[in-house]
Amino acid sequence: MFFGWLSSGQEVGTGMKKRALIISTICGFLWQFEKNDVRLLQENGYEIHYASNFGNPVYTYDKNAYDRMGIITHHIPIQKSPGCWKENRKALKVLTEIIKKENIQLIHCHTPMGGVLGRLAGKRAGTGVYVIYTAHGFHFYQGAPRKNWLFYFRAEKFLARMTDGIVTINQEDYENARKFHMKKNGKVYKIPGVGLDLKKFFPRKNKRAEIRMKYSIPEDAFCMVTAANLDPEKNHDTVLKALAQRNDKQIYYVICGNGPEKQRLQDLTKQYGLEGQVYFLGFQEHMEDVLQAADVFVFPSLREGLGMAALEALACGIPVIAADNRGTREYVENGKNGFLCEGANVYHYAQAIKKLKENPDLREKMGEAGCETAQRFALSQTELVMRQVYRDAERSDERYEWNTDQYHHGSVQSKSV
Repeated sequence: MFFGWLSSGQEVGTGMKKRALIISTICGFLWQFEKNDVRLLQENGYEIHYASNFGNPVYTYDKNAYDRMGIITHHIPIQKSPGCWKENRKALKVLTEIIKKENIQLIHCHTPMGGVLGRLAGKRAGTGVYVIYTAHGFHFYQGAPRKNWLFYFRAEKFLARMTDGIVTINQEDYENARKFHMKKNGKVYKIPGVGLDLKKFFPRKNKRAEIRMKYSIPEDAFCMVTAANLDPEKNHDTVLKALAQRNDKQIYYVICGNGPEKQRLQDLTKQYGLEGQVYFLGFQEHMEDVLQAADVFVFPSLREGLGMAALEALACGIPVIAADNRGTREYVENGKNGFLCEGANVYHYAQAIKKLKENPDLREKMGEAGCETAQRFALSQTELVMRQVYRDAERSDERYEWNTDQYHHGSVQSKSV
C-alpha cells in the first residue's frame, strides 16, 4: 500500500506518540473518501485510529487493508439516525474512553452523527484534544425544510463551540459555518471536495467498446450512468419517469449503488416497461471503468454537499445532467458542461436527455469542458487546504514547531472565527 513507508506511531521530539482519531458512521467511509487525509496525517508522524460501526459497511471494507495501512480500528455502535439514542449514547461513552485510553491529540470527524459524537466525546474527555469536523453537506441549506433549520442549524451552532476547525465542501456551507462561534482561534475552511484522482479518472475512449460488451450495452445505444446510494433522497424515480416519458428503446440506464430502495426501483422499472434498458449493478469499486461506457452521467440527487461521483464523470469527459442544488452548482455550468434540472421535474430531465442524445457534437464539446472543470477539484487542490488544516492543529500545541513558510494558500479560504 502507498502508506507503507511510514511506521505506525512515529515518535516526536517529546517522546510521546502523536495519535489521531478519525470517526465516521459508516465504516467504509475512510476507504472511499479519506485515504489522502490518512496519508497526510501519517506524513506528519501520527498513528491513525479509526472509530466506526464496522457492522455497517456501505462501501468497501477490508480489515486487512486497514491493517496494512497501519490503521488501528475501533468498533463503536454509532447509528446514522439521531433517533437511535441508546446506541449513540453507548457509542459516545466508548469514544470518550478511546480518546482517554489512547491519548488522542487530534480528532477528525466525518458524517453527521460522527461529527456530533466526535465533538461531544472530545469535550467530555477533557484532554484538550484538537477537534476538526468535515461537513460533507449540512442538513440546513437554501430551500431546506424549516424543521432542518430549527433542528440541524441549532445543533451545529451548539457543536461549533467544541470545534477547532470546520472543513466545508461548498460555498453555501462555508458562508453558513463562518457565522458560528467556535473554540478560541477556531477556523473555517473550504476544500474542493475530497479530491479527484485525475490519474484514475480521465477519458479512455479505447475502453468504451470493451466496457459496453461487458455489460451487454449495444455500441450504438445512448448510455446513461449514475452512481449513488439507492435511497429516496437520490431521486432515482425522476429519471425512470423521464425515461418512460421518452419511450426510446435505444436509451440504456446503468445504476451503480446499493440501498433500501433497490427492490422498489426495480419494481418501478418493470411498471414503466423499462426492463432490458435499466441495469442495477450494485456498488462498483471501479467506476473509472464503468464511466467509459457512458454518453451522459445523470445525477438527480436532491441534496448534495458536492457530489464526487458527478465530478468523476466530468473528469472522464462525460456531460452531466444533475439536479440543481448547492453542491452541483459548484461545478455544473448549465449548457456548458451539462444541464441543471429542477429537482424532481421529470420534463426537465426528459428534455436534457433528448437534447444530448440527439446532439453528439454537443456531448463532445461538453465533455471537453467537463475535463477542464475537473482540474479545479484535483487531489492536489484539496491537499493544499488539508495540509493547512493539519498545520493549524500542530501550531495550536506549543510542543511542536513547524516551518510553514514553504506552503502557500493559493485559493484556500479560511477565516478565524
